[in-house]
Amino acid sequence: MLGVAPTASADEIKRAFRREIAKCHSNKVQHLGPEFQAIAVAKAADLTAAHRTLNNESRRAEYDAQLSATSFARSVESPSPTSRADENVPSRLQARTAEAASSSRPTPQPRPSGPSSDRVGATDLVRKAAVMRFRAAANKEFPKGDEASLRGFDGAFQPPKAGRTRLPRILGRFVDIVDPETVRVSWALAARKKTDEQRDLCVFLMDPVLAPMGELGRAITELRRTMMSSGMLTMMPVNTASWSTHVPNDAPLVARVLLSRLQAG
Repeated sequence: MLGVAPTASADEIKRAFRREIAKCHSNKVQHLGPEFQAIAVAKAADLTAAHRTLNNESRRAEYDAQLSATSFARSVESPSPTSRADENVPSRLQARTAEAASSSRPTPQPRPSGPSSDRVGATDLVRKAAVMRFRAAANKEFPKGDEASLRGFDGAFQPPKAGRTRLPRILGRFVDIVDPETVRVSWALAARKKTDEQRDLCVFLMDPVLAPMGELGRAITELRRTMMSSGMLTMMPVNTASWSTHVPNDAPLVARVLLSRLQAG
């Protein structure tokens, strides 16, 4: 829950706790209504419990033991990473892309301590609220556009022409974490959907948990250099806790306006 390494120091744990608990602040969820505010309160309680566990020597030792046991069980059930070291990287990316295309969200990986069913339900509700917010903002911004059901994405909007200009198609995808690997899979997935060479694509890749923007930026730059032969594909990693992102210099105006609408609520 706190996203810290097993060897994290007390200061690192404290900083992580403050970062995560801030996402549950009432100012962050007041637009979601009483039900989701209650969910935020429950998540804050879980974060507090996690913080207390890692700050208590005996509880932390017990948790570490559980973590080790779970990791060992996984290593028995699955081939080790070294046994797959000679696999072709594009092949692995193709496999993950095919898996992502089979549903709107990738299957979450199991966690060592396992969230309770209540917490899973709470997280799912928060994500559904974020999807609704994205779709509502897009529908307001493109009232005459078309929302299509596109496999692997949570929203696909095709704005109408502005004169002779064909505005970029807007895709939204919610994932379990926005990291370089998810960026690569989402990029390949979007590129497969790009059948109209005259219409650019802009993908909003969204989750409350993001890798450092520097890492994401390098992954996006590399993909733009190697995986698109025609047209433009813009990817914007968005933190749904604050609806913030680093906007690329060449991001289309419609994407900038949609992001402003999302941030305004």
